[in-house]
Amino acid sequence: MPTARLARPPAARVHLILMLALTFSTGIVDAVGYLGLDKVFAGNMTGNVVILGMAAAGADDLPLLGPAIALLGFLAGALVGGRVVRPVAGGRWSRRIGAVFALVGAILAGLAGALFVIGRAPDGPPLLVIVAFLSVAMGLQAATARHLAVKDITTVVVTSLITGLAADAAVSGAAQPWPRRVLALVLLTAGALVGALTLRWHPGLGLGLAAGLTLAVAALGTLAWSARESTPTGR
Repeated sequence: MPTARLARPPAARVHLILMLALTFSTGIVDAVGYLGLDKVFAGNMTGNVVILGMAAAGADDLPLLGPAIALLGFLAGALVGGRVVRPVAGGRWSRRIGAVFALVGAILAGLAGALFVIGRAPDGPPLLVIVAFLSVAMGLQAATARHLAVKDITTVVVTSLITGLAADAAVSGAAQPWPRRVLALVLLTAGALVGALTLRWHPGLGLGLAAGLTLAVAALGTLAWSARESTPTGR
């Protein structure tokens, strides 16, 4: 039966695959944000902080308001996401986890639709509104992924992942999960490539693709969790 098949893979493996998919999605979102929404990162807050510092120093052609709104929006999203998933045991899926990821997908879908309605790269207040909602969505995603606690996979940050990959490689005999680390780097890069390519047609296309991936993650994760819970071995 389909339900039985969904219950077979270990939860840790399912979570890893789903978070890797969201890592790819984040690459798309950040490429669209930086190249199509006035040099703003929605997921990579380190990039926004650096841009803010350089813009404050008077560097040419660097925005100040957009990255600041993205930073605040991400913090707000992470705060809300952390509070929503707090009742769930760490490392476990639940309807709450699936609902948050579904909300992220819905926000991305709504923003994609808004961009198609606008018909071009937005500027002024519409740009700032889109940046705000996009960063809130990424904050929600990051907080929820953190709660799932898939080792090395936060879906939005790779600096610590690269550090672990290099540092652990220097330790003789150290067992490190290098396949997942390398795969996360490759997927984030591939997502950024896809996001940049979609801008050749329309900025809403990349966000629409990211929305579809995120909604699929929410649905598959919840279905797999429900299948495990409904079987004797999953309880």
